[in-house]
Amino acid sequence: MSAAERPSVAVIGLGAMGSGMAASLLRAGFAVTVFNRTAARAEPLAALGASVAASATDAFAAAPVVVLSLADEAAVTEVLFGAGSPPRGTTVVDTSTVSPTFARSAGERLSALGVDRVEACVIGNPPMAREGRLRILTAGDPAIAERVGPVLRACGQQVRHVGRSGLASTVKLAFNLLLGVQTAGLAEAVGLVEAAGLPRDVLLTALEHSGWRSPVLSFRAGYMAGHNYRPAGFRAELMRKDLDLACAEAAEHQVRLPVTERAAERFATVVRGGRGDEDAAVLAEFTAAAPVASR
Repeated sequence: MSAAERPSVAVIGLGAMGSGMAASLLRAGFAVTVFNRTAARAEPLAALGASVAASATDAFAAAPVVVLSLADEAAVTEVLFGAGSPPRGTTVVDTSTVSPTFARSAGERLSALGVDRVEACVIGNPPMAREGRLRILTAGDPAIAERVGPVLRACGQQVRHVGRSGLASTVKLAFNLLLGVQTAGLAEAVGLVEAAGLPRDVLLTALEHSGWRSPVLSFRAGYMAGHNYRPAGFRAELMRKDLDLACAEAAEHQVRLPVTERAAERFATVVRGGRGDEDAAVLAEFTAAAPVASR
């Protein structure tokens, strides 16, 4: 790829996924500017050659393409429509997990400002983000998505356009629904064997050598095996948020998701217990303590 095909890119939001994508872009030869409210998170990327912006406004001014990786809709709204909105002509590649309704609305509001929004939902974990191995689902105007194709392909091993605005967010919520339900199921399996007097390692080791093994379950099992849930690959608070979004989207289509609703309740218990910033696998520490319902 020639230098002319690599636009300058700003990355706003340096959590596990955002910092990983920024590292992938730097490795691919892009000029990258980064910003995060907690400035210390930018330091490792500065060591790799990134420029560090003092504010989101400065990050917008530094590059024609801006990648967002933010926690929720409130954070996206603050960055995109606050005092330092992106200037006309900017292309925003939004990888934040939001509702389909919000995705469509944000795109319309940005368009009115002369800003293009690419809905770019990412599937994967922080190591995959650092290695440029994410799978990326785009939605909206395919021509705009293709225009930032080099940026997307630097972050992902696969980029797929799924259709009109909002649909990539729907698919992302469906993926996170599966992740949340499977994590809750594994936590309950751990709770069951521990209640029977077995160490959880017996189950988790057997899982690794069984037909039930999967990359998703193995990743969470690694946290559970060591009772150590930091640094989080996917925070429990964000899992609760995404499961709630999935249930709300289902309700829009007059569909019930009873298993997902129950999983969302379990992750809400983790958040109320003060451990929402730990990986979602921390649910295993709450399952055994859950009271048994009377019959």
